[in-house]
Amino acid sequence: MPQPEHYQVTVIGFEKALATAITGVMDLFRMAGVTWARIHDQQPEPRFSVTLATADGGPCHCVNGVSLMAGSRWDTTPQADLVIIPTIGGDVDGTLDANRTLLPLLRRWHDEGRDLASNCTGAFLLGEAGLLDGREATTHWGYSGLFRERYPEVDLRPHRLITADDNVFCAGGGMAWLDLGLFLVERYCGVDTARALARAFVMDMGRESQAAYGSIHARRYHQDEAISAVQDWLAEHLAESIRMDQLAEHFHMTPRTFKRRFRNATGDTPLRYLQQLRVEKAKKLLEQPHRRLAEITRAVGYEDTSAFSRLFHTRTGMTPGAYRSRFLPSTPSG
Repeated sequence: MPQPEHYQVTVIGFEKALATAITGVMDLFRMAGVTWARIHDQQPEPRFSVTLATADGGPCHCVNGVSLMAGSRWDTTPQADLVIIPTIGGDVDGTLDANRTLLPLLRRWHDEGRDLASNCTGAFLLGEAGLLDGREATTHWGYSGLFRERYPEVDLRPHRLITADDNVFCAGGGMAWLDLGLFLVERYCGVDTARALARAFVMDMGRESQAAYGSIHARRYHQDEAISAVQDWLAEHLAESIRMDQLAEHFHMTPRTFKRRFRNATGDTPLRYLQQLRVEKAKKLLEQPHRRLAEITRAVGYEDTSAFSRLFHTRTGMTPGAYRSRFLPSTPSG
């Protein structure tokens, strides 16, 4: 019987990386074809070899004082099928400046046809290398404003948990390496291996959105004072009936100029931004157990509960009831 194909993965280590985004993804790939087999008394068939590579081959000094031993240097790492960039756990600008020598290597590996993947803020290194221009990408929702400012040519999708554009892959929030890892295991080994791995690690497959965890505050990261004033006004009046042409007139802009400036500043249209404000308010109210859905719907400017529920699901990937079940604070037992 032919042996299943084996793949080489390199994880990039750098100062102030998030340790769990390194060790977790290394464990996940190394256990593909192994853990499920052991549980069922079958012969393990490892599908991946995984190497941690640093600039000089020395330890990777992660954020929070964790150090990890590396297996190679960036420039001498084994020929990898897949290169993974973990989360930047420290200052983003400082990390980019300190790792300039990585950028031409990333471009070379991309030109050689290797798969490149980033988790969370690790996407900034792919962006800095110019490898995301014209591509769909995602990053942690809290850094989406900064990302858009630095890399305006990237088609950023901050609501998406995973993006895949040709051979470049990005994952969203800090623990999204779990979803990214399963996604890539399925890409290389097929859905059966990925499902077995998910069951062995007691994980869900197929999560697509980080919108339920996001915050509208990420879209305040801009320098247009007039649009900031509009955002303040919308936050105070979100429960009212609002016409965007009247709002533009109130702030002394034509509707066309208003829409253009708002989108340039926030990355969204005024209407979609208002809808997201209302969804954010509804999320807070859903975390209060005594609030009924009809009451919440009216409190955020809607009369039709069904219509608002559809909007909520579109924006968060969850129904209001599912959101309440997941995020309702637990009552301490006493």
